[in-house]
Amino acid sequence: MNEIRKEKGLNGKELAALVGVTEPTISRFDSQKRYDIDVLVSVSKALGVTMEELFIIEENEEDAN
Repeated sequence: MNEIRKEKGLNGKELAALVGVTEPTISRFDSQKRYDIDVLVSVSKALGVTMEELFIIEENEEDAN
């Protein structure tokens, strides 16, 4: 999410204000430590992206088989 936020020209404080949460909440999302579904929806709407675009999904070779 950090990359998308920066592409939109927003810092954590600005995105937090758009979403209606605290800056530490945005920081936790950026560091991928904790997610709240309600905040995820709000962040995706504020950034104009899908919820899936907020995450980097890496496929494990073992899962591919």
